[in-house]
Amino acid sequence: MERTVQDALGRTVTYTYPPKRIVSLCPGITDTLFTLQLQDEIVGRTRFCIHPSPAVLDVKAVAGTKDIQLDAILQLKPDLIIAEKEENTKQIVETLEQHIPVYVAEVQCVQEAYKMIEDIGDVTDRRDQAQSLISEIREGFHSLQRITSGSVLYVIWKKPYMAAGRTTYINSLLETLGFSNPVSAFPGRYPELTTHDFQSVNPDLVLLASEPYPFKEKHIPEFQNLLPNAMILPIDGEMFWYGPRMLEAISYFKERLR
Repeated sequence: MERTVQDALGRTVTYTYPPKRIVSLCPGITDTLFTLQLQDEIVGRTRFCIHPSPAVLDVKAVAGTKDIQLDAILQLKPDLIIAEKEENTKQIVETLEQHIPVYVAEVQCVQEAYKMIEDIGDVTDRRDQAQSLISEIREGFHSLQRITSGSVLYVIWKKPYMAAGRTTYINSLLETLGFSNPVSAFPGRYPELTTHDFQSVNPDLVLLASEPYPFKEKHIPEFQNLLPNAMILPIDGEMFWYGPRMLEAISYFKERLR
C-alpha cells in the first residue's frame, strides 16, 4: 500500500509501505537498518557503509555520500531511498526524488540519533526493534554521563586544521561524556583552526580522530608541540557514529576516556 509521511526536514514522502527494496546513503543508517532486521530489504549502500561486517558487503555499493551512480541505483528498482542531511547533498536528494521516494533524516545531537532510529523503525515497519535498540543505547549512555571533564578539541582534518564544532553529533556526544568544547562558539559546524586558535583555546585534551583524516600515533608530536600541556589522544572515529555503533562506543569510552 502507499503511505505518506514527513521526513526530518518536513518534506512529504509518499512510498510503498512497508518498503521492500531500500537504498541507504548514510553509513550510520545502513548499520541501523541491519540492526532493525532489514538485511533482506537493503539492496544498495554507499562504499563508506562498512558496518555490520561482513554482512554489509553482500549489498551493492552504488554511491558515496557526496556522489551517486544514478543508473546503478535505478537498476536496483528501489521503492525507498534513505538519506541524511549532513552526509548527503541537497543536489543528490533533488536528483533522486525525481525518480524514487527519498526520506531524509537529520542527526545533529544524541537526542536526534534516538529520533532517527525511532523514525526509521516507523518508516520500515520495525517499530519494536527500533524501541529495543533505543532502550539499550539509552541505558548505556546514561552510564556514560559525565564520566570525565575538562575541555576537548576533536580534530578531524589537517591542512587546514579542522575540528568538530557546534550543532554536530560529535559535539553533543562530547558534552554527554562531560567535556566542554572551546570551539563550539566558533562560526561554522566544523571550523578551521590556526595554530594561534589552538593555543588561545588551550584545551586539556586533543582527540585526533581516525577519520575522515587518518590521524595516528605519529601525529602526536605535531600537536604536542602546539600544546605542550595538553594530553593528545588518537581515537577511533567510528565510535562517534550514530546508530548501533553507539552501543560499541559505550565500553570504548569507559576504557579510553575515563
